[in-house]
Amino acid sequence: MLVEQRYFETLHPGYGQYFDVEKVLFEQKTEQWHLVIFDNPFFGRVMALDGVIQTTERDEFIYHEMLTHTPLLAHGKAKSVLIIGGGDGGMLREVVKHSAIEQITMVEIDHAVVDMCKEFLPGHSAGAYDDPRVNLVIADGAEFVKNTEQKFDVIISDCTDPIGPGEVLFHSDFYAACSACLNDGGIMVAQNGVAFMQIDEVTTSQVRLSQYFSDCSFYSAAVPSYVGGIMTFAWASQQAELRQAPLEVITQRFNAANLNTRYYTPAIHAASFALPRYIEQALANVQER
Repeated sequence: MLVEQRYFETLHPGYGQYFDVEKVLFEQKTEQWHLVIFDNPFFGRVMALDGVIQTTERDEFIYHEMLTHTPLLAHGKAKSVLIIGGGDGGMLREVVKHSAIEQITMVEIDHAVVDMCKEFLPGHSAGAYDDPRVNLVIADGAEFVKNTEQKFDVIISDCTDPIGPGEVLFHSDFYAACSACLNDGGIMVAQNGVAFMQIDEVTTSQVRLSQYFSDCSFYSAAVPSYVGGIMTFAWASQQAELRQAPLEVITQRFNAANLNTRYYTPAIHAASFALPRYIEQALANVQER
């Protein structure tokens, strides 16, 4: 929430962070949400929704690179990609870097989000919407995967936390629909919160995903503005060997793709699947129930 010249994040009870606000660029309040975009001297442009930081100019590349290049290079032969959400365009920007991909479908519930981010966060999309391979669909992501007849090699769920409109993208029905519209050898990934602060998100996803995917796991990255520890990303596939691709193979694919990255490297890719003991134990406890 905005208090004078500071924005206070209120995601976690009893703990949070604040951002100095140099200038409010956009603010919209309705009965359903409170959206604000402002300038901060350290993170640049910041977008926040209902007291939760969504993205910042300075560190967004970490989040977007890890949610795109990790599954795409693990797959190795992806031709079709589905992005659920991602209206700021950062995910799309990273996906279009892969020249071998032939079709990119992005499903965003509100076109106004796309337009707003093009205006106030242009570096996120960086012209990616103009790529001829992109098909932007304005629709509910959960409904889209339930009803589509299309098949995809990689599905990226760029969802908000499981509160409000984003909650449906953490439900079993959504995971079931994603499994059904993946090609053989396909991979689904999704943001899964800051595990130290939101361990229930990790364990709940494990239980629900494992009903539809034979290989479920998590990988991680440290995103500074998502405060409270490492962010986890859910990983789901029917083939465990995709997650276990050797470093040498990932390196070959990375070099062949000629990617320009600021965080992701093949070594980071491999290391990101090594989880802290507290996450391993939480997952083990769920599996024993």
